[in-house]
Amino acid sequence: MRDKIRFKHYSISTEKTYVFWIKHYIFFHQKRHPIDLGKKEIEDFLTFLAVTKKVSPTTQNQAFSALLFLYREVLGVDIRTWNVQALRAQQRKHIPVVLTKDEVHNIILNMNGIYQLMVKFMYGCGLRMSEVQNIRIKDIDFGFDKIYIWDSKSLKDRTVPLPLKIKNELKIQVEKVKDLHKKDLEDGYGSVYIPYALERKYPNAKYDTKWQYVFPMNNISTDPRSAEQRRHHILDATLSRNIKSAVAKSKIDKRVTSHIFRHSYATHLLQAGIDLRSIQELLGHKSVETTMIYTHVVSEMNKSKVISPLDF
Repeated sequence: MRDKIRFKHYSISTEKTYVFWIKHYIFFHQKRHPIDLGKKEIEDFLTFLAVTKKVSPTTQNQAFSALLFLYREVLGVDIRTWNVQALRAQQRKHIPVVLTKDEVHNIILNMNGIYQLMVKFMYGCGLRMSEVQNIRIKDIDFGFDKIYIWDSKSLKDRTVPLPLKIKNELKIQVEKVKDLHKKDLEDGYGSVYIPYALERKYPNAKYDTKWQYVFPMNNISTDPRSAEQRRHHILDATLSRNIKSAVAKSKIDKRVTSHIFRHSYATHLLQAGIDLRSIQELLGHKSVETTMIYTHVVSEMNKSKVISPLDF
């Protein structure tokens, strides 16, 4: 399973998630081999997740995706023809929570250093947390003021405008990374993860300055796949912890995660009169229907202008 996932260039987080669900599935059926299990066993497992475990629709779909991958890619069985009919977790359509511009600025003001810059980057470009983490020096074009986003969700590449307000801060951060990389090389480290087969094709590329992460960790860590000691990007948990702390200091009662800055970016662009198709391309959405959720957000905001009869 792991070998096939890595062959298909899936992320380390997807690998962990898929392997978790396959283990869960095998243990649910008393360690029977998946090749001996069929449609009924898959339906029983997915129904168990929905009814007994009461997982969310997203989590149940995630488990089903892991099973699809296992059977199709590893065992050579296409279960899509089985017409699996499990009890599905109840699907709810949520309108994303967004922050006002003042709330965004208050949170940013209550952050410091590299974490503040990361949140500015996230909000200023409408990026996912993983996209900010994976930005490398070569991906920032200071000449044309744009950011290149490679292999994001659905392996779709795109460019977004570089916010001019953080241009100088980014230049300073890049210089810090270059100095840090120079020190790492002197200490016998300095390599960085290179995607796909590029590391084999260009064995020295992992030591190039341009491939270094713009937002690196403070310490050298061990790569979970290659076991090589190298400097990785800042982790999800570290950034999330700093965001949570800043939200508490800002006394904002909304549930704020890293993704709320992306929601706020799209909503604020829509309020500023930017057309939906342009926002779709900036966000990297496959379908404009995904982007249309933000029209509902703006619509809900406009409802606040309606006066209650109690106030007449």
